[in-house]
Amino acid sequence: MKTTAKKMSVFQLTTMVAANMLGAGIIMLPTNLAQVGTISVLSWLVTAVGALLLAYIFAQAGMFSQIKGGMGGYTEHRFGKTGHFMASYAYSISLIIANVAIAVSAVGYGAELFGIDLNAVQTSQVTIVLLWFAAILNFKGNRFTGQLSNITVWGSIIPVFAIGTIGWFWFNPDMYIAAWNPNDLPFFDAVKQSISLTLWAFLGFESAAANADAVENPKKNVPIATVAGTLAVAVIYVLSTNVMAGIVPNADLLNSNAPFGLTYMHMFNSTVANIVMASMVISCCGALLCWQFTLSRVFKSAAEAGYFPKVFARVNSKDAPVRGVLILLVVETVLTLFTANDILREQFEMLVNLAVVTNVVPYILCTLAVPVMMRQSGLSESRIKNFNIIAVFGVMYCIYAIYACGVDAIVGGVVALAIGFVIYIVRKVMIARRAHNLQQSID
Repeated sequence: MKTTAKKMSVFQLTTMVAANMLGAGIIMLPTNLAQVGTISVLSWLVTAVGALLLAYIFAQAGMFSQIKGGMGGYTEHRFGKTGHFMASYAYSISLIIANVAIAVSAVGYGAELFGIDLNAVQTSQVTIVLLWFAAILNFKGNRFTGQLSNITVWGSIIPVFAIGTIGWFWFNPDMYIAAWNPNDLPFFDAVKQSISLTLWAFLGFESAAANADAVENPKKNVPIATVAGTLAVAVIYVLSTNVMAGIVPNADLLNSNAPFGLTYMHMFNSTVANIVMASMVISCCGALLCWQFTLSRVFKSAAEAGYFPKVFARVNSKDAPVRGVLILLVVETVLTLFTANDILREQFEMLVNLAVVTNVVPYILCTLAVPVMMRQSGLSESRIKNFNIIAVFGVMYCIYAIYACGVDAIVGGVVALAIGFVIYIVRKVMIARRAHNLQQSID
């Protein structure tokens, strides 16, 4: 269907990148990092460098790619149609998992805000309602999602930025030092345990590439949005999460479903804390809206390229793939029910580790494909060699991040990817057989 939907501007795309990272990554993170202690600041530094390397790599991919389809299109330059499918599939699985984790975060804050104690079943029910609500809002199209994310992202940016700046007036160095390594973990084990959590916080920098088809002048604007959004969020993350550890005792952070609300309670009072929790819920819903949008665009692009069923490519007058979104919502609903856990932190961490493993795979594939894009664009070998140095460090970081997620997440990721590969082979065989039968009927 031909549409007249307007494209996103570079500012809206940058805001979406920031919203996807801030709304999804930050609001439950202090609780999970409290398990490791303030030694996790070292993981922040490692991940911030790794995320900026990957952001630079994706910026280059956005500039030199000659194939549409976001990360799938990038990967196709080197790994052909199989690579296109696997990158799109792995990223899609990651987004489905991430959407559930984001919705769980929002429900945790909402329950804390209203003083409600939800069990696993009730949490799942509210999470499912939120997932459906955010997805249905996307039926209004690209521009609407971009405009709404411009508003909701401030629900995270303002309170997080405030903690990273004025929060230092409440900062207690002794409390921070006492929480350095509460479990007396060996140095490298402590860093490894929090790598997956910190990388989770940066998942979303690639969303500019994933939404390249929905933005004005993508070759120019995708790189700008990717690097600018990642750099800004890196600074905010490191400052805010570390100052919180010097305001709230580590044990209190560890047992909180709304760590930012708890921090503002210590800084001010319950009224301010409730306002912050409400704004965080709004921001998280905005991030979920953006991620549901991104998920639908990935499936739409892959369907248009012939890798996913055509139902995901069918759109309404606002360029929204309604039927595909409804199918994805069913999958997210099932996943929510299967991962239900009475301890919100454990459910969130399980989803995060699996999302990171499946998300990092297309990062590696895209990184390896960029030199091919550069050669096809006529760049000099010296410039390609310089890029390869950055690419080596980017891939090394990705491999380490997968290792840090643990055996369970790695096994789950491998199973999910294996299922996708089997689906691809079966689909390829069926298409070849239909073509053969058609040729025979013609003959």
